Amino acid sequence: MNHLKHLDWPFFEDRHRALASELDAWCAKHLAHGAVDHEDVDASCKALVKALGAGGWLTHAVAGEGEAIDTRAICLLRETLARHDGLADFAFAMQGLGSGAISLMGTPAQREAYLPRVARGEALAAFALSEPEAGSDVAAMQCAAREDGDHYVLDGQKTWISNGGIADFYVVFARTGEAPGSRGISAFIVDAGLPGFEIAERIDVIAPHPLATLRFTRCRVPKSAMVGAPGEGFKVAMRTLDVFRTSVAAAALGFARRALEEGLAQSKERAMFGATLADLPLTQAKLADMACTVDSSALLVYRAAWERDQGRTITREAAMAKLMATEGAQRVIDAAVQLHGGRGVRRGEIVESLYREIRALRIYEGASEVQQLIIGRDLLKNG
Repeated sequence: MNHLKHLDWPFFEDRHRALASELDAWCAKHLAHGAVDHEDVDASCKALVKALGAGGWLTHAVAGEGEAIDTRAICLLRETLARHDGLADFAFAMQGLGSGAISLMGTPAQREAYLPRVARGEALAAFALSEPEAGSDVAAMQCAAREDGDHYVLDGQKTWISNGGIADFYVVFARTGEAPGSRGISAFIVDAGLPGFEIAERIDVIAPHPLATLRFTRCRVPKSAMVGAPGEGFKVAMRTLDVFRTSVAAAALGFARRALEEGLAQSKERAMFGATLADLPLTQAKLADMACTVDSSALLVYRAAWERDQGRTITREAAMAKLMATEGAQRVIDAAVQLHGGRGVRRGEIVESLYREIRALRIYEGASEVQQLIIGRDLLKNG
């Protein structure tokens, strides 16, 4: 099965095709299944960030002064990494998401201080938006920042923060009160180790990733650490998520593509009733459904990425891609597990790890139900 066939689609330029092919070869060498030890997740993530930085891949996750973020490149990179190794995709994505606000709306001084280190894999980044009572509903945010001379003083909690506990800096969103609801939120760069900032809890999840709850207690942050203008935090967050929500869909696509490959291989190899599993009409129908889901997801992902790279607003398109690719990948991976029979649920099998990896993607960066609301509201507003 040619997993690079979609690179011929008109969404891409030759530079995108070359990039994806080069990364695929790099992954085959550095990320072969079982080659990366994931037992110590923190250490693995740090090592993967360094390796991705040394390979030059993280430069595509950030934008330098005057440069635009190439959404198609980010999506191709995430799809390729996810197809090879879920934790490598996570490591790449968090460097982009954690520094995305600085790339998009940071001052020249902020960009110079953080982005080169992120791109080299020397500084780990994190995006701190969610709270215990404010996940999908950002307007319910309670974490607050009050002005105090040349500083803001942060108090409150953030939770489900990826790279929490290992990041060198966090882009933190807090209520500054310029207006009610989402219009009174600002964004701040908070360096790890700052007095009043602590890791309150490390969180274990179904597919091990570094996650944590953060606590701020009279944590003083200089005004120069604000990203964007006061009260623009929601805008900063949404602009960042518009880029990386599409890339979540691309990661799901990578997982689904690998599951289809594993399902095909298993169907051809597994003996069944004097023939192979692939000879059964039920198997052929299942494989057909899996292939249709993969291709339809890919079309939505790269339509959204292409449209954003043309300078268009993609709120609806990104939500469609995220919804369909993550939900579709769950079905494709489940089908691949079923084709493997008992092997499919054995720890260490590729399809078993894919099954654990995909579940969170239907929740983070906007749960599937939130994507449905976004699409529905946009349809009612814009037709």
